[in-house]
This record gives sequence, structure tokens and C-alpha cells, in this order.
Amino acid sequence: MTSIKRALLSVSNKEGLVPLAGALRERGVEIVSTGGTATLLGNEGIAVTPIDAVTGFPEMLGGRVRTLHPNVFGGILGRRSHATDPKEMAQHGIRPIDLVVVNFYPFEETVRSGGDRQSIIEKIDIGGPSLVRAAAKSHEDVLVLHDPAQYPEFLDRLTGEDTRGFDNEYRASLAAGAFAAVTRYDRAISGWFAGDEAIALSARLRQTLRYGENPHQTAGWYEDDGARLSLTPLQGKELSYNNLLDGDAAWELVEEWDEPAVAIIKHGNPCGAAVGVSHVGAYEKALACDPVSAFGGVVAVNGPVDGALAELLAKHFLEVVLAHSFTDDAEARLGRKKKLRLVQVTSKSPSEAGGRRVTIRTIGAGYLAQDPDRAKQTREEWTVPTKRKPTPGEWRDLETAWKVAKHVRSNAIVFVKDGATLGIGAGQMSRVDSAELAVRKGRGAGHDLTNSAVASDGFFPFADGVEQAAGGGAAAVIQPGGSIRDQEVIDAADRLGVAMVFTGMRHFRH
Repeated sequence: MTSIKRALLSVSNKEGLVPLAGALRERGVEIVSTGGTATLLGNEGIAVTPIDAVTGFPEMLGGRVRTLHPNVFGGILGRRSHATDPKEMAQHGIRPIDLVVVNFYPFEETVRSGGDRQSIIEKIDIGGPSLVRAAAKSHEDVLVLHDPAQYPEFLDRLTGEDTRGFDNEYRASLAAGAFAAVTRYDRAISGWFAGDEAIALSARLRQTLRYGENPHQTAGWYEDDGARLSLTPLQGKELSYNNLLDGDAAWELVEEWDEPAVAIIKHGNPCGAAVGVSHVGAYEKALACDPVSAFGGVVAVNGPVDGALAELLAKHFLEVVLAHSFTDDAEARLGRKKKLRLVQVTSKSPSEAGGRRVTIRTIGAGYLAQDPDRAKQTREEWTVPTKRKPTPGEWRDLETAWKVAKHVRSNAIVFVKDGATLGIGAGQMSRVDSAELAVRKGRGAGHDLTNSAVASDGFFPFADGVEQAAGGGAAAVIQPGGSIRDQEVIDAADRLGVAMVFTGMRHFRH
């Protein structure tokens, strides 16, 4: 026998439920159940006590009222070791409940699937969160499971495979997870009602990090159910705060392309990015942009890493490599570098991830939130105000440069030729300084910038930025336009024989 004599099972997500209930019945546990859960278990030959046999009332109001009754909540909230609670329970015929297995109506899933207002409201669970909260409050006496992912460990402890049993630490951890689940659920509901007037922030700690940006700062990695990406570390040291920031920046950049692309990030900025016929070729070109800065960088590959690419990656000191997958050969080759972190990235479908997502930053006065900058444009949306039009090759490089500039911290100037960055100017207070830096970086790495294409994330306020780019070797420029001095900039481009494209959209990244 187990210390669990009576369990309440009432779930919307029935994954793993039958094996769990079967294991409980094998140990003589009475199962109290509701609605569809009771029907499923009965069909599987698992004996259950219907909830109305406990409450003395039928499930009513279309299922809105099932468990909200003293015979249920008294059985959960009654304190076993209290001086008077057991006597009161016995006086009113209330029997203890030792295990609560409940998950909630699929509210967020209904919102994401485009349900109408009434169907969404009907998916606001009342009894479920109340039961979970009650069980978590009484965790010293009552175990609470709110997620099928918790069932395997519970079964190990139930069957003795895990000899720790239902110790206080385990009970407290289940209670913490239960309250967190209720909080997330309530925030999703309040956020839906409030619309843009509220932001629902809810995440659980995945990993405590060694430190933050600097050793004197504490930090943690938190995840929420609506995360757009799933990261699976495969080898190497634990991911650090800065690894995660740079890895996210690298992945956002390579997601810009369907063709093979590689990005190398250092301190939040690309120090090389390229597209190619293969990922091997793209990596070679990305690395060539600035091999000095790439030392200790983070690499993202928008596809699989095979043995050939792994051999090249292994020749350089890198902190992290992110990819959709790694072949066995690649893992074997990169496995020789024990500290190198390999991370498999899976992009979730819109139905798996959250609904409307925003980027959030904290300030002393609260939060700033905005939609992510994932706007995509085509050439047809752009204009060419200069006398000379871009050649087909320049068009391709302008498109590449524009995608990269979107991911460079402002002010951003990016030189590209043959699908690869040659020089990147980032983070300067003056756009002309960024242009000067990009030229210096490109030439310093031994690149010929002649006939390259240049992107600027914001408009050129003066002609000197275009003059600096052309002086470096640029034959074509892409920028938002919109300055009161646009005509001066256009005239300068015409005088220098430079083709210029206006996008009508800027991509500041502060």
C-alpha cells in the first residue's frame, strides 16, 4: 500500500492518464473522477467513483459546476495533523483526498485557434485552478500534479523506483509548480481581457546561470510556454547569460534566409554573415569577414551541421554552435572540443508557440514593449531615386546587406559582396563614423570593397555617409530614405555613380 488512499483525477489533457490511473488502482487507491476523465478511465476498465457520488449533486450548468463542494475541498484542505480538522471532517462525512491530478481547460489554445468570444470564455477554468491551489496549499498532506510531464517521476516514486518517495522536498516542488501554473493561466486570461492594455509576464526557471553579463551579477534562464524556439544543449559547458543572448541574436539573423546561411555573433553584433550554395561555403565567407573578432564567437547555421562543416568549425575557437541538427559525424568531430557548446534549435509552429509575442525591456520606470522587427520586404516595395539602377548582382547583395543591417546595433553600416559581409560598422553615435569603421574593418581584414553593396539601417542625414561608403568602394547603397536632405544625398550618389535604393522602412536596433 501507499500513503495515497484516495485521488481526484480531472483533466483536460489526458496524455499519460491511463497508465497513471492504472498504477494507482493496482495499489488500491480509490479514484474519484469527473466527466470525460471518468468516461475514459471506465472505458479502459479502471474503476472510478463519479464526482456526484462524492458531492451528492449532479454535474450541472453545462459542466460549470462539478467539484465546487465542501466534500471535495474539505477533503483537500483538511489538515491531517490539526487538532480539530479531522473531527470536523468526520462529523460532516468528509473523506480525505491525498492526490489531486488536474490540468486546466485549454484557454490559450482556444484563443490561438481563433475561437469566438463565447467559446473562449467557456474555456476559462474555475474548478481546476481552485483544486490545484487548494492541493498546493495543503502540500504537506496532498500531492498535486498539474502537468503530464510530471507523471513519470511521480510513478517512479510511487513504485519505489525512486527511493526518495514523497518526501517534503518533492511535495514543496510540486506545490511551487502548481502555483506557477495557476499564475500563468490567470495571466493569460487577464491579458486576453485587457488586450494591449496589459502584458502577461509568466515564466519558470529553466536554469540558474553562473552569473550574468559580469561575475558580480546573478542571473537565470527562464522559459514560458509560448516561447518561439526550443533550445536543446547537446554537449559542452553550461550556456551562459552572454551565450544565450548572442545565440538568440545569431539565430534571428540566419532565420532571414531560406537558402544556406551562417552568422557569427560577438557581443550582440554580427562580425560575419553570408549565404552560399552550401553551409560550408557560407561559413567560410562569414568567417573571412572578420576572423579576428570571430575568435570566441557564437555561430548559427540555418540547417544541419555535417562532418565537413564540423571539421571547419573545429579549427577555430568558438563558444557556441547552434543548428537545426548535427549529424553523428559532426557530433563526433566536434565532441573532441569538450568545452564547445552545441545547441539544437527547433522552431515551434504558431499553434505550439504563444499568440501575439512582444519584445520586452525593463527600464527604471517599468517596461517597454514592442512587436518584434520581423518585417520582410521585396524589391517591388522599394524605389530607386538615382539615375543608375542596381545591376542583378548588386540587387542580390543589397538584399543581403539589408537583412544583416537589421540585426546590427545602430548605427549600422554593412558592406556586402557576393553574398557575404566584408565590413560592418556598429554602435557608433554618428552614421558616418559607422561607415568609416566598416571600411576600416573590411580593409583591415584584407577585403577589396570595390563594387560592393552597402546597407544603412537608418537614413543618411547628410551626403557624407554616402560619400564615405563610395570612397570605400561601394557601387550601390540601400537605405530607408526620409531625410529632409534626401535630395542632397541622391545628388551625391548620382555624382559618384552610385545606385541607391530607398526602402521606406528603417531597422534601428538599440
